Amino acid sequence: MSSSYTLYGVSEKTASMASVADEAVLPVYRQIDEIREYNQLRILDVFRKHRFSEVHFGSTTGYGYDDIGREKLEEMFAEIFGAEAAYVRMQISSGTQAISSMLYGILRPGDTMLSVTGRPYDTLASTIGLTEETYDGSLSNYGIKYDEVELLPDGSPDLEAIKAHINEDTRLVFIQKSRGYTARRALRGEDIKAITDCVKAVRENIIVAVDNCYGEFTEKQEPCALGADICAGSLIKNPGGGICTTGAYIAGKKDLVEKVAKRITAPGLGSHVGPTLGFNRSIAQGIFMAPHVVSECLKGAVFAAKMFELSGLKTSPSSDEVRGDIVQTIIFDDPDKLVDFCGRIQQCSPVDSFVSPEPWDMPGYEDQVVMAAGTFVQGATTELSCDGPLKPPYIAYMQGGLVREQARLAVMLALS
Repeated sequence: MSSSYTLYGVSEKTASMASVADEAVLPVYRQIDEIREYNQLRILDVFRKHRFSEVHFGSTTGYGYDDIGREKLEEMFAEIFGAEAAYVRMQISSGTQAISSMLYGILRPGDTMLSVTGRPYDTLASTIGLTEETYDGSLSNYGIKYDEVELLPDGSPDLEAIKAHINEDTRLVFIQKSRGYTARRALRGEDIKAITDCVKAVRENIIVAVDNCYGEFTEKQEPCALGADICAGSLIKNPGGGICTTGAYIAGKKDLVEKVAKRITAPGLGSHVGPTLGFNRSIAQGIFMAPHVVSECLKGAVFAAKMFELSGLKTSPSSDEVRGDIVQTIIFDDPDKLVDFCGRIQQCSPVDSFVSPEPWDMPGYEDQVVMAAGTFVQGATTELSCDGPLKPPYIAYMQGGLVREQARLAVMLALS
């Protein structure tokens, strides 16, 4: 362990523990490197195959008709995500907006949405109409029904229960890859394939849709390459590579992607409109950098997991567990410790390091949330951040880190 960390307040004892942790997780680091290399070369090949050029950095305004850069990027995203088509726009400001648009675009009154990973996280629950406050314009307002199946105790999909819950009104099966604000593990590619195979065996025309946020490039294959019909995510998370300042993507079967585009713009316009306003360069560079940045996030998370384990803290996933997202959780069983830990993360941020995060009534969440996020882009969770709702068992959700050194310093200072 470099002595440079002790110059920033890390105790000698913690620095020594970090050396032990690094040695223990070297095989895991090598696995992450192997996935990064595979995805990086795969994406580079897509850029070469599609003859991406500086001309595609050009900007459009107004309606954004005939934007050759946007069209090229969406062709490339489709191939990268194993899909027929993609809709990649900076006008979509969050992952929740992209996923909500995916649901609104596909589902119709009388349809049933079946979530097979339990209750979705708070903001999406509001979209569906599951919260105590019934939001005007939720799916339930439009006569769209909802059902759910919990995961098995080990976090794997309950395939028998899924089959039992499918009925003649089931139009869409929903998978949330990441854990959200729960203690469960993230789903992995093998889980998504098993769910898709199970659903399609019951009825081929049921649409399998995946919330892919936090999961992109943690594995070698994305959901559509594993049989899912459509997936969505945010460009200020993994696929933006820490470079995109806003935006999101939807990728999947061509007809489904166009349905979503029509929901976001208008019937008759669909994907034909949407000015890029000079964002093509950052979207292209972001997706190109994404495998490297995700690997930095994962190595920071693995290091954190090992350090927490050595310190006797309850953490998930374990340091040697195969990961399906970039999130690392720590269970504190104490609200003050959760708030304090988020403060330590904030202190290691390049932006607003002097600010102390306080719990607040975050829009779309039922409980107060404390959030450390000293990021260059607001809400960008590929940058180091940590948050959690103030409810038992008081779990901190740590994710991101454009450079692993930042995550390492934050963990070591917190433990020091």
